Amino acid sequence: MNQRIYGRYFILLSLIVLFFAVSAVFCQELPPSPVTAGDPNIPMENLDLILKPLTREELIVEADGWRDLLKKKVSEISMEQIRSKTAEDVEKETILKRISQLREERTGLIDRLNTVLKALLAKGGEIKVYEQYANAVSGIDIGREDAFSTWMAIQSWLFSKEGGIRWGTNIIKFILILVVFKILGNIIAGVTRRTLKKAKLSELLKDFVANTAQKIMIILGLMIALSMLEVNIGPLLAGLGVIGFVVGFALQNTLSNFAAGFMLLLYRPYDIGEVVNAGGAIGTVDSMNLVSTTIKTPDNQNVIVPNGKIWGDVITNITGNDIRRVDFVFGIGYDDDIAKAQSVLEQILSEHQKVLKSPAPLIKVHELADSSVNFICRPWARTSDYWDVYWDITRAVKERFDAEGISIPYPQQDVHIHQVTA
Repeated sequence: MNQRIYGRYFILLSLIVLFFAVSAVFCQELPPSPVTAGDPNIPMENLDLILKPLTREELIVEADGWRDLLKKKVSEISMEQIRSKTAEDVEKETILKRISQLREERTGLIDRLNTVLKALLAKGGEIKVYEQYANAVSGIDIGREDAFSTWMAIQSWLFSKEGGIRWGTNIIKFILILVVFKILGNIIAGVTRRTLKKAKLSELLKDFVANTAQKIMIILGLMIALSMLEVNIGPLLAGLGVIGFVVGFALQNTLSNFAAGFMLLLYRPYDIGEVVNAGGAIGTVDSMNLVSTTIKTPDNQNVIVPNGKIWGDVITNITGNDIRRVDFVFGIGYDDDIAKAQSVLEQILSEHQKVLKSPAPLIKVHELADSSVNFICRPWARTSDYWDVYWDITRAVKERFDAEGISIPYPQQDVHIHQVTA
């Protein structure tokens, strides 16, 4: 009797335990399933919109779903490749065409997986593992044992919408964008120069602003063009900061030249076309950038001087003003008539057309030298006429002094010999 009661209790207890176990299994929360991977051909625009509100955890589920689809597709390709090894003639050609189609579908899956990874990365997710898998299963598998299969694979890729045609289109877009932005850069540079033409700025600064605007447009075009080649420029831009720090540390002297270039543009001690004595070089300023200034010497040599050396030294702008004073020193003998010599010099200056009347020339007896009485002769001329006045006056003084009997002494020394008698 007791055994029957105990048996019934045991059966009842077992049924209760079984009930709770089954309830726990059915009540357990099922793992989430991806919402976007249900349609492998979902348009990219729609996929972007669906992914936008998802959280990082939900995006991880989506990435897993697309990776699983990609894995299945790669498995199909592998199985077809195995079949192609034993197939012949028409059957083999059919299989190779099927492989080409599967590869196009694989490319589409990789594109959609990359879209999900981009959204996941933007929300702080880790995508390295997914990217490594996608890179490992992409591309064309070229076998050396079957030249026909290899050629068919390459040919199919070249003429497929997701292969050669796609990349050919991308390359054309890349080139066209670069050309368009190059043209836009030239137009913007021209407009900038015309806009700044009437501004009271140096030609160097105008050129710098115009060239900077042009280069910005070209860099912007390059970034957009790279995106046409499906290059993710986000990490590239992030890496530029680190690269900039390393390069800046390695090029400290160059950065000091940059700073000096900005100061030269700001204070404008010289401009293009002016003759300067700067950084140990004398000549005409031909061009300038933020690193260096190119000076063309009178004998037509190009001297490139670092801006840091120019800014840290004395800068002489020889042609910075409209007029210049021409300095002469003429000597006459001690036996010559000082008043006559001064009259001749005054007449020579008054007759020369390029000598300015105002400011008036200065002619004075300056010093009593060892062998001559020296006059200073200081006429004024336009900067562009400086050397014409210098050479003309020098020649005229020599000719007139000779005609008037005024000597131009040269250094000489009298030696007196005394005879000593015993």
